[in-house]
Amino acid sequence: MATLFIPAQWRDLTEQQTAVEIDASTLREALTELDRRFPGIHTRLFEHETIRPSIQISVDGSLSARNLRAPLHADSEVHFLPAIGGG
Repeated sequence: MATLFIPAQWRDLTEQQTAVEIDASTLREALTELDRRFPGIHTRLFEHETIRPSIQISVDGSLSARNLRAPLHADSEVHFLPAIGGG
């Protein structure tokens, strides 16, 4: 199963889980299942059915460039990199 690492600012939706294992063959399938398990994730990730411009997603160490068709494997790691505000 692919492991999706949950950023701290989204853990209020995942019962404070830092990582979730999901059986999916593409990034889109994984994100759909993540939102099914933890309603509200879709709103944090998507804007008008595309990944929000302030979020990057890394699949197995490579930025996905918003490619929701990116393949996932049993040992894949998915990291969400939300923009950090401040100043």
